[in-house]
Amino acid sequence: MTSPNTEELIDPEICSDAIAGLDVEPAKPVTGRFSGKFARWITKGGLAIVDQGLISGSNFLIGILLARWLMPEQYGAFALAFSVFLLLSYVYQSFLAEPQAVFSGSAYSGSLRGYLKTLLGIHLILTCFGVVLLGGAAAIAAVLGKGNGLPGALAGVAIASPCILFFWLMRRSFYMNMAPGRAAVGAFIYFVVVTGGLFVAYKKALISPFSAYLLMAIGALGTGFYLLSQINKVLPPDTATPPTRREAWRKHWEYGRWALAVSVVTWIPYYMYYPLVSAFSGMAQAGQLRALMNLSLPMEQSYTALSILFLPYAARVCRERGISSAGPLVLKITMLFVAGAVAYWAILIPLKVPVFHLLYGGKYMEVAHFIPYVALGTTMWAAAFGPAILLRAVESPDSIFYARCVASALSLLVGVPATRAFGLWGVVCSIIIANFSAFLISLYILNRKSKSVPVLNPVLQGEA
Repeated sequence: MTSPNTEELIDPEICSDAIAGLDVEPAKPVTGRFSGKFARWITKGGLAIVDQGLISGSNFLIGILLARWLMPEQYGAFALAFSVFLLLSYVYQSFLAEPQAVFSGSAYSGSLRGYLKTLLGIHLILTCFGVVLLGGAAAIAAVLGKGNGLPGALAGVAIASPCILFFWLMRRSFYMNMAPGRAAVGAFIYFVVVTGGLFVAYKKALISPFSAYLLMAIGALGTGFYLLSQINKVLPPDTATPPTRREAWRKHWEYGRWALAVSVVTWIPYYMYYPLVSAFSGMAQAGQLRALMNLSLPMEQSYTALSILFLPYAARVCRERGISSAGPLVLKITMLFVAGAVAYWAILIPLKVPVFHLLYGGKYMEVAHFIPYVALGTTMWAAAFGPAILLRAVESPDSIFYARCVASALSLLVGVPATRAFGLWGVVCSIIIANFSAFLISLYILNRKSKSVPVLNPVLQGEA
């Protein structure tokens, strides 16, 4: 029989006072401790949303302003290059960011400073590899004589990607000790630098996909170094031997090889449509797709922030109590994310026409009627966060891979011919099908795993 968590029943400070024979204040009621804990989580969650909201806000504003200021073909080139960057960022997240969130709450919780130094070395290796690939793609596009802004966009991504990923790494480092407030400060600096620089570039008639990515690189690099100078104020001194680069890379590889596969099959049902639409219907329709999907960015980025915050906590819960006891946590996360998505779209859908007029200055009105279908697809995507966070927390990215394989297979079998035949209608319907199937499969796999994964710390479960 599972015993309750002793930390919820006994205040250690009261125990130490009683042992020393000191006067003891009455124990705080359980409801009081619960309220304090809840308030702390609300504060941290709010700061995490502010942090990600500022990043999302800058990306959203960049996307909106470029949609207004660039020709549709140029904006399509920006969107296509961004989809390529996202594929690179998925690889990076698989081998660095996602294992960082898991291991900082488990294997390396006692050596966070040394662990971060090791991660910076791995970051340098991974991003050098990405720069070579993206730079080569830009050179090929230039040789082929693409005059629609694609070579400049790819060159800009090649410069910006290592800077942006470094900035991401430093922001996530504050989450290793549950301190999203300082990360939010860095996000604010990035927001001001990038969006302010974009307006200056526009006034100087220097606006282009390349200049946009260059501004993102400058803002990310400067802010990343600022956060690096602040990190020791948050991370506690190491109490355990930090991992060597070889040791950390081995653990990240063992985790990340499955996470990489997950990343590839995640990119397919969401971002393969930019090159597909460009090939089938032209670069301008890729710009239309990006203009349509821009409206989901604030919600998606907020959920990314919450998942970063929840993942280390979920890893601790599963380590101490076992995955079989994490069912209520899955339900709470899933319901929270779905309720947020429903509330977001309930406000936005009735206002879709004036919102498009406001954001795009009358451009892209021909795709505004797709918004309710985008809302349905992103709500299904939000529902999948609950089981996915728990599967990552128990270091089982292979399970997410199987769920995403189903979504990717459906996207390839249905999405490719649907996009060719119906254009954006085919894209939107394929995304809905993929997201719904990924949620159902993730939930099924988590249920099966909860019955088969052993408890990691049986002492905390009341077992001998």
